[in-house]
Amino acid sequence: MTVSDLEITYRGTVYPWHCDHMGHMNVMWYVGKFDEATWQLFATIGLTPAHLRERQRGMVAVDQRISYRREVHAGDVVVVRSGVMSTGTTSLRFCHVMEDAVSGEVCAVTAVTGVHIDTVARQAVPLPAEHLAAARERLTAFDPGL
Repeated sequence: MTVSDLEITYRGTVYPWHCDHMGHMNVMWYVGKFDEATWQLFATIGLTPAHLRERQRGMVAVDQRISYRREVHAGDVVVVRSGVMSTGTTSLRFCHVMEDAVSGEVCAVTAVTGVHIDTVARQAVPLPAEHLAAARERLTAFDPGL
């Protein structure tokens, strides 16, 4: 399994205000772009914001690991590819790979564990069967090395 086998969940440009005093994209923007990719991935399995709001449900990140592989600068165009690594009764473990859209070089990778919660009770609840099934259809053997 290679990076190119993963689904594209984000495309965007690095703007000057994304960069820090060292001239490269600040870590908060990597996380932000990965977060946008997360919501695109969730939408493909039916966990849209509207669906979650209507049912008083949410997804919370309980673990996230990031490896920065190369600097990204203002003007660079990036692509994020995503896949589901594993599913549990109440959780999903998924990964994102950020690439330079021109060179294809990997800029950063992240692995995230998200838990499905009842937003009123503030506790984990099982993912609906249809969402688990959709997530399992997107299972990947890709290993981000984290």
